[in-house]
Amino acid sequence: MDNATKGVSEPRKYEYKADGEPKKYEETHIKGRPVRVFADGVYDLFHSGHARSLRQAKTLFENAYLIVGVSSDKDTHKLKGKTVMNENERAEGVSHCKWVDEVIIGSPWVLTPEFIEEHKIDYVVHGEDLSVDEHGNDVYDWLKKNGKFKTIKRTEGISTSDIILRILKDYDSYVRRNLKRGYTGKELGISKVKETSIKAEENIEKIKHTVNDGIHNVLDFVKRYSKWEVIKDQARHVRDWYQGEGHKTEEEGHKTTEEDADHTYRKKTNL
Repeated sequence: MDNATKGVSEPRKYEYKADGEPKKYEETHIKGRPVRVFADGVYDLFHSGHARSLRQAKTLFENAYLIVGVSSDKDTHKLKGKTVMNENERAEGVSHCKWVDEVIIGSPWVLTPEFIEEHKIDYVVHGEDLSVDEHGNDVYDWLKKNGKFKTIKRTEGISTSDIILRILKDYDSYVRRNLKRGYTGKELGISKVKETSIKAEENIEKIKHTVNDGIHNVLDFVKRYSKWEVIKDQARHVRDWYQGEGHKTEEEGHKTTEEDADHTYRKKTNL
C-alpha cells in the first residue's frame, strides 16, 4: 500500500436506517385525492436530517402531496440569524429531494389562514421543537387547535448548527485546505500576513515529509542490503566448509552433500 492509499477505507454499501419514522399511515377524513401536506423551514445547508424529516412528512399518509415552504432571507435573518445559503440556493437544495412535490420560496414565518386556503393545505407538519414569532408565541398554535397540525421527529446528531460548529472547530484546517486549492487570503477573510505565514508553514511541512521519506527509503535500502550481505556471507561459509574439511570421499563410504555441510556448519556455529 502506497502513502496515497494509507488510511483510506474500503468501499461499502450504505445501509439506510429508518429510525424515528411512522410505522403506519395516519388516519384522515380526506378520500379520493392526495392529502396536501405542508412542511416549512429554513433548510440551510440541506442535509440528511432535512431529507428524513421530509420523508416522514411525505409518508404520514398513504397518498400525500408534499409542499415545502422555504423561509425568505429577510425573515430568517431577522428572526433566526444569518444563513450560509440564500433563499434561492436553499430552495434549490430542497427541490432535489425525491419526497418533495412542490417548493414555495418566501414562505411566511407565521402561517395565516389565507396562506393555508390559497395553497389548499390539509395538514401542516413540523418537528417537536417549538417555533415562535418575534413575540415568543407558538406560530403553529392555531393550526394545532384546529386539528391541522402533525408532529414529526427530529434526526439526532445532525443539524445545520452542528455542521457549522464542525467547520468552526476545524477552521484553520479548512483555511489551509482552501489556500491549497487556489483561494486567496482576501477571499477567505484573512490578512496577507496570516496567508503568508500559513503558506510558509505548509512549505516547511512539505520539506519535513520529503526528508522523512528520504531517510525512510535509505534505511530500507540499508536494511535490505545488509540482509543480502549476511545471506551471501553464510553461503560462502557453506561453500568453504563443503570444499574443505567437511568433504568426505566416496572411499570412506559416504559422499558429503552441500546439505550435509550446511547442517554440520550451522551446528558448529550455532546458526
